[in-house]
Amino acid sequence: MKKGFPKTVAAIDVGSNFLRMMIAEVSSRGSIMILEDLFKPTQIGRDTFATGAIGLQSVRELCSTLRGFRRLMKDYQIREYRALATSGLREAYNQLYVLEQIRVRANLEVEVINNAEERFIMFKAIRDSLSNISEMRQEGILVVNIGMGGVETTIYNQGTLQFTEHIKAGSLRLREILADLERTTLDFSSIVDEFVESKIYLLESVIRSMMIKNVVGLGGELSSILSLCQRENLTREKNYLPARALLGIHTNIRHMTVDQLINRYDLHRNEAEILLPSVIIFKRFLEFTEAKGIHVPMIALRHGIIANMVDEWFDTQRKYDFANDIISSVWYIARKYAIDEDHAAQVANLSLSIYDQTRSIHKLGEREKLYLQIAAIMHDIGKFVNMIQHEKHSSSIIRYQEIMGLSKRELNIIANIARYHSEREPTFNDARFKALKDNDKTLVSKLAAILKLADALDITHKQNVRSIEISTSGDRLHFTFFTQGEILLEAWNFENYCDFFEEVMGVRPAIKYKG
Repeated sequence: MKKGFPKTVAAIDVGSNFLRMMIAEVSSRGSIMILEDLFKPTQIGRDTFATGAIGLQSVRELCSTLRGFRRLMKDYQIREYRALATSGLREAYNQLYVLEQIRVRANLEVEVINNAEERFIMFKAIRDSLSNISEMRQEGILVVNIGMGGVETTIYNQGTLQFTEHIKAGSLRLREILADLERTTLDFSSIVDEFVESKIYLLESVIRSMMIKNVVGLGGELSSILSLCQRENLTREKNYLPARALLGIHTNIRHMTVDQLINRYDLHRNEAEILLPSVIIFKRFLEFTEAKGIHVPMIALRHGIIANMVDEWFDTQRKYDFANDIISSVWYIARKYAIDEDHAAQVANLSLSIYDQTRSIHKLGEREKLYLQIAAIMHDIGKFVNMIQHEKHSSSIIRYQEIMGLSKRELNIIANIARYHSEREPTFNDARFKALKDNDKTLVSKLAAILKLADALDITHKQNVRSIEISTSGDRLHFTFFTQGEILLEAWNFENYCDFFEEVMGVRPAIKYKG
């Protein structure tokens, strides 16, 4: 039994088309019971995708709604909450001013997350909503998450995460981009279909080659699409949308205007505007697979927010599963840059071994260990650009990746660790390092010091050091190497980086040998 529980928490999704809040109770064992689930339409996505900024009236309405959410949280005496914003606020050039208005007017701290963080949180909710998720991962799953601004596609196959991609072709964005064409054609459906094809055609061959058996749909008001299919007697399924039903609803609505959709199906305008683009996107991706339909788990970002909060408080299996997924996605990225996989794996393994055996010295945790592992896998990807100063290119590539579950700050930390894996040392002359907060500077230096030693021990790319044992004696760290070949060059290179390790950690590495 965990102290301080049960507790009532709130998850707020500041979305592009709707504002949503879920209030739930978390038990002392980490189980979740939903108490309330609220939503209200918003115009912020339409403003951003059409003009690049959120209009004043939309900001006022946004703050008013969030102020109401805050009052309800007070009634429930909620102290723990997380409020996240996605593309509608993320892409607005007046983002900072809007966030400040929310803080002042609604007394809420809203965090803007990137695509990779959004994807990660959504998958937390998926895992608990599909009972046969392990079997589906083995068979192959394509997850299609349609947001208002973009589409996230992720493939699991043979039990592991294979790849994930983001496409700027969300349902509301499509409607706004193609608004002028909609007014000049009687076949808007074909225009949307062709535009979607132009955005996703590069993924088609990749997805088809994997012969995916399962498709999971998220976002795009998929629950509304399923409800319409049920009302039109196209299906009786509750959490599954057969392909024939999706094709049927596409046929029914493809020539209808937004006003006609509103009148016929009693939809809110925000729902009606994204209905056709969403149906077309889901239909397109379903055609790339061998699946007979789309699983509809009826979950959204707010479900994942609460699941993620639980993972922070409890030692859940879900937390470890997703750490493995993050690493799988990192390997996928690294392979695109033609890395030496054996060398990357060796450096990662040696880095983690040093990290685990020196915990009493660096005093860092599991999240920081993940940063080191990612930096170790990706430290040489810059060689794809240029062998000269490759560490600089590695840093730049990492900084602009979208790695599932990692924030912009975390990517910046990992990019800096990779930048200093070889001869270069952190210095205030480097603008990227200087821009870090003081705690992050120290973190980067500690992890870079470990990565330098690990990379040095495979300078020949022959994996001659099989394992390491580390013992402490006073201000010395004794490294015993178990080898399978001559390591004269590795030992020489290792010694070159001992000064920096000692400067950062306060203890000096010393070599022992054991064949």
